[in-house]
Amino acid sequence: MSKDIRIRKGLNINLVGAAEQTTSKAVTSNVYALNLDDFHGITPKMLVKQGEEVKAGEPLFYNKNYEEMHFVSPVSGELVEIVRGARRRILSLKILADKTQDYVINKVPDLDTADGAAIKNYLLQCGGWPFIKQRPYDVIANPEATPKAIFVSAYTTAPLAADADYVLKGKEQELQVAITALSKMTPGKIHVSIGKNSRSAFADLKGIELHKISGPHPAGLVGTQINMIDPVNKGETVWTISPQDMVILGELLMTGKFNAERTVALAGSVIKAPKYYTTKIGAEIATFLYASGVNEERFRLINGDVLTGTKTHTEGHLGFYNNTVTAIPEGNDYEFFGWNKPVFNKISNTRALTFSWLQPNKKYDLDTNTNGEHRAFVVTGQYEEVFPMDIYPLQLLKACMVKDLDEMEQLGLYEVAPEDFSLTEFICISKQPHQQIIREGLDLLQKELG
Repeated sequence: MSKDIRIRKGLNINLVGAAEQTTSKAVTSNVYALNLDDFHGITPKMLVKQGEEVKAGEPLFYNKNYEEMHFVSPVSGELVEIVRGARRRILSLKILADKTQDYVINKVPDLDTADGAAIKNYLLQCGGWPFIKQRPYDVIANPEATPKAIFVSAYTTAPLAADADYVLKGKEQELQVAITALSKMTPGKIHVSIGKNSRSAFADLKGIELHKISGPHPAGLVGTQINMIDPVNKGETVWTISPQDMVILGELLMTGKFNAERTVALAGSVIKAPKYYTTKIGAEIATFLYASGVNEERFRLINGDVLTGTKTHTEGHLGFYNNTVTAIPEGNDYEFFGWNKPVFNKISNTRALTFSWLQPNKKYDLDTNTNGEHRAFVVTGQYEEVFPMDIYPLQLLKACMVKDLDEMEQLGLYEVAPEDFSLTEFICISKQPHQQIIREGLDLLQKELG
């Protein structure tokens, strides 16, 4: 029996350019890349030298702080470049893919007899572990910690993000295997959240506690769901994993192959024919971007959704955790007297000058203009109107900025991730980088107290 949760605070950002629910196979990428920034807090130690051949699923590097944690190649081919930055820090790895893919076949544990330790060791060695993240700190899960629960969000509310119900069709078997394996690594429950009226692949699966969520964004964020179901307190740990990553884990546990394939939503008003593409982690974005066509020469390409994604370029590669690529107009034009006239083509949660509240279902073609400049925090009470967690967002942001560890703990930093502040950043009239502030606060908290 499912449990219904209604989120009342939030703001839906309806944008033009949602992906049509049709899927095409992307052109095979020549070069695949792993961006090390996707693995926050990981110090890599290489296992493969530049110029060496690797198979799909073969370890490329391991975590210096936990040597059993391997990160594997999404494809077979030659490691053609190790891109380094300052102090020879590894930034990314590029692999020239073979025409015919060759996979490492791992020995699969028997889920009926294997315990949690055996499954954990298998995922660590075969490259599946990095898909599992933890709260607190929003980093790859610590294998030595035991989570009190595991959370999965299969409800999409972020603007133009891939529809979870659509991309998971026909993946019930892989999801069930992943659930069975994950359930052996926690004494608690696996909480899965779906839309109230959705036809989710999770609806009939066993071993989960199902929650039906309704309400505006950020109702679909796993942080919001954790806060409503089982909040994280000091000394506690929960794990999170996305549904598409569960499919990869399920196949890894069924066949022994690391299949990095995923369905990606290409969306945004710049795209002529927004739709879904089947590709692989690390693929060149250009292999499916130009297949749908672009309307403008100048546009912002985002690896992820418009609120939490990272800026990339047409030569960029699909992120390790991303299943959405968004293209919107680049905005750098100054709007003359924009602060002193009625506005009908922008979204706002306030009724001052902006009339989006009169047309709640209207779709907007927004660009990247911030419509204001960076300034000190202005106390308006607007953050609390779109922030559904039982946390004071402004006070927590200020505590992170002044590096007050006691305040950060007491105000609930253990419970949040940067994405939980994406909406408050969107409506911020002070143009403060909320997600960056929270990320720096989490890093400091982990360094000093973690």
